[in-house]
Amino acid sequence: MPAPRSVTAVDTGRLLRDLENNGEDDSPASKKPKSDRFPLNSCEFAAAVAVFFLFALGLFYIYLTMPASEFGRIKLPRTLADLRLLKENLSAYASNHPAPFILGYCSTYIFMQTFMIPGTIFMSLLAGALFGVVRGILLVIFNATAGASSCFFLSKLIGRPLVSWLWPEKLRFFQAEIAKRRDRLLNYMLFLRITPTLPNLFINLASPIVDVPFHIFFLATLIGLIPASYITVRAGLALGDLKSLKDLYDFKTFSVLFLIGFVAICPTLLKRKRVYE
Repeated sequence: MPAPRSVTAVDTGRLLRDLENNGEDDSPASKKPKSDRFPLNSCEFAAAVAVFFLFALGLFYIYLTMPASEFGRIKLPRTLADLRLLKENLSAYASNHPAPFILGYCSTYIFMQTFMIPGTIFMSLLAGALFGVVRGILLVIFNATAGASSCFFLSKLIGRPLVSWLWPEKLRFFQAEIAKRRDRLLNYMLFLRITPTLPNLFINLASPIVDVPFHIFFLATLIGLIPASYITVRAGLALGDLKSLKDLYDFKTFSVLFLIGFVAICPTLLKRKRVYE
């Protein structure tokens, strides 16, 4: 009859580790870095897909109301050459049918902004090229604010694991800065919107996660995007002379934006100075 196996020190150590890990496997295969795992669970992923297809279905229905000749010439611009061609194709339709065109334009812009599809800067240039400065700025501000708000609520629904997965360090930094400026949060959010300190995409996604109230987010977006929108829409007036997107934001432009942003955040800095005195 074989003798009963004694519990060795190794077995005891393994047992203690198992108890501490609540029965989870601590083998190298189980220690896969979080960055290699898709952050959304099946329910969150299904919700994101459902919202995307609902938006896409509405957008497709709007496009179907356009004449077949115009529908076939629509293409999301990816280069300035694409944008110039799109402007030529849609100029007559935008002039003859302004209401359907604006509906399609706004729907496309908001869809792209909601689901983080690159290219909204081309849409802003197109607004300037087709509608001029005043109407172009109004269109861009409306769409950028509506799209950012839609992205805010989408992130509130499923964004936390995604943002924590993509930008963990940046999210911690943003959360710490928001916590320090709770009493002057609108000024800080205006500073972020006016200046290129943080990407607008990250601000849209991270704001609900770090508990930025929606009314603060909305006002900061509505007001803070005006300077950059003005620059882009004005550039759209001279679309034929624009050689590169880099021409939009030179050193002088960045300096002006940071100056405006400094004015916006100045009350926060002055209050902090009084506190430390």
